[in-house]
Amino acid sequence: MSENKTINSQTPFETTDIQAAADLGARSQGAELVVIESSEQLVGLPKAVPALLTRGATPGISSVAPLLEAFRIHPKRKQGTAIIQTLESLVDLTNRHKTDHSAVFVNLDWKKPSMTTVIDYHEAANGGIADYCTHRLHYDFPLSEEWKIWLEKDGKFIEQEDFAYFLEDRIPDLASPSEIDIVNFQRDFSCTVAVPSQLVELSRKMQVNVESKVKVNHTLQSGERQLQWEESHVGADGKPITVPGMFILSIPPFFMGEKVRIPVRLRYRVSGGSVHWAYQIYRPDVIITDHLTHSVAEIKEKTALPCFAGRPESAQ
Repeated sequence: MSENKTINSQTPFETTDIQAAADLGARSQGAELVVIESSEQLVGLPKAVPALLTRGATPGISSVAPLLEAFRIHPKRKQGTAIIQTLESLVDLTNRHKTDHSAVFVNLDWKKPSMTTVIDYHEAANGGIADYCTHRLHYDFPLSEEWKIWLEKDGKFIEQEDFAYFLEDRIPDLASPSEIDIVNFQRDFSCTVAVPSQLVELSRKMQVNVESKVKVNHTLQSGERQLQWEESHVGADGKPITVPGMFILSIPPFFMGEKVRIPVRLRYRVSGGSVHWAYQIYRPDVIITDHLTHSVAEIKEKTALPCFAGRPESAQ
């Protein structure tokens, strides 16, 4: 009986001591820097996060990030998009910043091709850890001035005088055909290929007279007749004119890029006694696509990164 009384008499005192300690702690002032640990199930979070534990009448816990950010001397991560003007610079900057998970995306639209290196791309192995994809290098394959000028008048008929002035300004863009060019174009297009001097002379001096003749074919048995018009173009000297069907350009399709030999069809027509000229670049899509193919091979070789056809997903 005496032991039970002793236990019961001590219990209220112990309870009072614990409550008093709690009240005292709540009334105490001050703050303490603590560490909050995360578990492996919280993907993408650090193992430990600092926090500020405050005591007093209104105890609580708050982030110290705003306080620390005010004293930051470096950004927390690389981000932003650098606009590149040459393929060489794209290679150099990619090698400067790349990681084991960086990737290059290529937009193969020949009218507006581009390359984008995503430095902080997602990890590859087994689904990998996601990254922010906010650090990028973008190259738009800017077209050269020569290509834009020739493409602007492509397929349009131009009066002879204007065409002559145009060719005089663009003489450095013209190239002589090689023996292989002559053989291939005669085989594939059944036409001759003009050298630059021949093309300029045609545009400057060509004067065309149109002669029309009518041939009558009469079938004696049935009495039927067929009328056939023949039209020939002759020069001022009365001799037939032979106009080459093609000529060669040697220009870089892209700014500061390598020159490419480009076949161009040549056409003319006579209207109202005057001559109009037109040219048509042969398969410009193939020319741009071939250049893109070589560029992709170059960047894969020089950066050792994977290249994907398309556009990267939006940044986080």
